[in-house]
Amino acid sequence: MSVDRHDGDAATGADRLGVPAPRSEAAAAERFAVRSAAALLGAAAVGIGFGVLTALVRARWEPMQTADQAVTDSLVSVVAEHRILRNILTGITDLGGTGTLVLVLAVCGLWLLIRRLPRLAVYVVVTGTGGLILNPIVKELVARLRPAVETPLYSADGWSFPSGHAMSSLVCYGVVLLVFVPTLQAVPRRAVTVFAVLVVASVGLSRIALGVHYLTDVLAGWLLGSLWLGLATVAFDRWRGDARVGNAGPLPGDVPTADEDDLRPVPLRHAPTLPHPWRGIGELAVAWVLLVGGLVGIGTLVRAPEAGNPVWRSDHSIVATLAEHRNPTLTSILGVFGELGDTTAVITVALIVAALAVGLLHSWRPALFLGIALLGEITLFLTTAAIVDRDRPQVPHLNPDLPPTASFPSGHVAASLTLYSATAALLWAATRRRRHRLLSAAIILIPALVGVQRIYVGAHYPTDVIGAVLLASIWTAIAWLVIDPVETSGQSTQAHVHPAAESDGRLPM
Repeated sequence: MSVDRHDGDAATGADRLGVPAPRSEAAAAERFAVRSAAALLGAAAVGIGFGVLTALVRARWEPMQTADQAVTDSLVSVVAEHRILRNILTGITDLGGTGTLVLVLAVCGLWLLIRRLPRLAVYVVVTGTGGLILNPIVKELVARLRPAVETPLYSADGWSFPSGHAMSSLVCYGVVLLVFVPTLQAVPRRAVTVFAVLVVASVGLSRIALGVHYLTDVLAGWLLGSLWLGLATVAFDRWRGDARVGNAGPLPGDVPTADEDDLRPVPLRHAPTLPHPWRGIGELAVAWVLLVGGLVGIGTLVRAPEAGNPVWRSDHSIVATLAEHRNPTLTSILGVFGELGDTTAVITVALIVAALAVGLLHSWRPALFLGIALLGEITLFLTTAAIVDRDRPQVPHLNPDLPPTASFPSGHVAASLTLYSATAALLWAATRRRRHRLLSAAIILIPALVGVQRIYVGAHYPTDVIGAVLLASIWTAIAWLVIDPVETSGQSTQAHVHPAAESDGRLPM
C-alpha cells in the first residue's frame, strides 16, 4: 500500500537529463498504476452497490422486500426450533456488538501507544470509531423498519438499514487486520485473515437468522463498511505524507522489515519462550498432583459430620450472620465484584492483560504464564470440587441457580485471585514506577471483595474461600517460578527495552 514518495521527483529529474528511468523504478510505477486502477474500480463498485441498495430500500421496491422477508422468515423458523443454535448465534452476534468492538479498539490503541506508535493508534481508534458513528447517521436518513417475524428471537432497537453489527465488525476487525496481520508469517497470516473474514460473515448472517435484519441490511453494512475502511486508510496515508512523518511505523497493510520490530508482538530474533519445555511440564505436573492432594485433604476435614465439627459450626455462624444483615445497597455493591469473578469477566480480562503484557515486555512469556495459571486453576478447582463434593451453606441463596454441591473450594475466588494476582505481579515486576506498583497492590483487593461477596450471598463458607486462596496463590507462584514471565535473567526483555526508557531503567509504559 505504501509508495516511496521520492519516486516521482527522481523520475522527473531523470527525464530532464534525458536518462531513462531505471528498470526497477519503471516496474514499481507500473505496479502502482495497476493497483491504483484496481482500487479505484473497487471503490466505485462498492459505492455504486451501496447507492443502488439504498435507493431500492427507499423506494420500497416490492420484489426486493418480498425476497428479504422470505430469507428472514426461513432462517428464523429454523433457529426457533433449536435452542442451542439460538444461543450460539446470540454469542456470535455479540462479537459485533458496540461493547465488544469498543473494547477491541481500546486494547489495540493502548497496545500501539505502549509500543510508541501514536499515529497508528489514532488511525485504529478514528477509523473504528468513525464506523460506529457513521452507521446510525445513515440509519436515520434511510429509516427502514426492522423485520416483523412470527417468533421473536432477539430484541434490537433503532432502524434496520444498514446493519450496524455487519458494518462495524467489518471496519473494526478490518482495521486490526491491516495493522497487525502483516507482521505474521505467510501461513498464520492467511489463517488469521480467513478467521477474521469468517467472524465478520458470521456476525452478519447471525443478524438475519435472529430476525433483526434483512439480507439487504447486512449487504449494505458490509459495503458501507468497506468503503469507509478504504477511505480512512487512504486519508491516513495522505496525512502521513503531508505531515512528512518519517518514523510512525509502517502503513496499514505494509509488511514491516526485519528492523521494524515495534509493531511485532515479539522481535523476529528473541529468546525461547520456554527454554526447557519438558522440564517445565514435569514440574507443573508434579506440583498439580501434590496440590490436589493437599486440597482434597483440607476439604475432607472441613466437610466432616456437622455435630462434632467446630469448623463447620464457625463457618455456618459467619454465613448465617451475614445472611441476616443483608440490605439492597450492600447487595448491589458486592454484586459488582461478584461479576468480576465470573467466568466471562475472567476470560475477557485475561485476554486483555495478556495482549498488553506482550506489548509491554516484547515476549510471549506473560501470555504463557497467564494461560498456564488459569488452566491449572480451573482443572484444580474442578478436580477438587468433584472429589470433596461439599454441600452449599444452609441459608437462603441470592443466586438460586447455583448447583447444590461444589462448595469447596470457591471457583469465583480461585479464578479471580489467579487472574488479578498474576496481573499485579506482572505490573509490579515490569515497572519501577511508584504509581504502577500502587495500582498492582490495589488490584489484589478485587479477589478479596469477591470472596466477601461469595460468602455474603450464601454461595460459600469461609473455609471454601480459604481453600480457594491456597489453591490460587500456591499455583500462581509455581507457574511464575516455572515460566519466569518477565525473564528475570534479563537475557531477552532487557535487550528489547525501548531506547527512551534506558536512561531511567524503566520499561516503556
